[in-house]
Amino acid sequence: MAYIGIDVGGTNLKAGLVDENGTILAVERVPLDFQGAEAFAATLADLARKVMGQAQADYVGVGLPGAVDGGHVRFTTNIPMQDVPLETLFRRHLDLPLLLGNDADCAAVGEYFGGAGRGTQDFAVVTLGTGVGTGLILNGKLRCGDASSEGGHLTVVHGGELCNCGRRGCWERYASATALIQQTKAAMDAHPESLLHTLAAQQGGVEGRTAFDAAQAGDETALEVCRMYVEYLADGVVSLVNLLRPEAVAIGGGVAAAPEALLLEPLRRIVETESFACHGGRSTRILRAERGNDAGIIGAAFLGRVL
Repeated sequence: MAYIGIDVGGTNLKAGLVDENGTILAVERVPLDFQGAEAFAATLADLARKVMGQAQADYVGVGLPGAVDGGHVRFTTNIPMQDVPLETLFRRHLDLPLLLGNDADCAAVGEYFGGAGRGTQDFAVVTLGTGVGTGLILNGKLRCGDASSEGGHLTVVHGGELCNCGRRGCWERYASATALIQQTKAAMDAHPESLLHTLAAQQGGVEGRTAFDAAQAGDETALEVCRMYVEYLADGVVSLVNLLRPEAVAIGGGVAAAPEALLLEPLRRIVETESFACHGGRSTRILRAERGNDAGIIGAAFLGRVL
């Protein structure tokens, strides 16, 4: 049996043919050029057909940023689709069922079957990118659809910074890669002597890794930025752990590539001391996500196994 997954990113569509072990056997990609829902569905079908070749598949899975319900796209955050019957449009071009998932949910499924979540039943992925995404596997099933989790909008600072969702103090305003870049820039403004300025110039601007690179080199300002960032990240992770008590939480996204001593080790210490498990019971492992950019394709391909 072969599985087909398509990851709808901010700039590209990537389709993969995946075997039962989560190995990607073939990949096709095209730039994202949205010209309406009908054309988008045709592009998805064309990608699926190309990557499938002579293989047989029961369905095509698609992960995209936004809310989905069955074969409908309720809305997307990077392309203008709202209340679109995408499966119906897709089947005009390729007569296979279309399974839709939120991109963070697909990342969780990909890690569950082929990465950090292997062997668990209750598992969470936190992706650190433009926002904070959360994907949950509970008792071996994906928490998805209209009720897909939006952990990035947990409140961690009452009356805090205004979020794009309209509320204040959301977790993603403090723990996303976007937030880390803003925190780094603020520290640079306050500390012109910091190594952060040199590294930012070398990197062509401030990136999510800038503070961690400077901290690894011993810069005190960068070390403080990283310390505060990890504390904000831990605020949300501890809340997820206390609410769900998963066996493991995997941290993904570009920020997750930071040195373990600066990111995961202090995060683990905070979770161990501040989560309810410090009083006994199941302890949650804090891991680095393993599948990187492949998790979305694998997770979309395996949606049928967890719905």
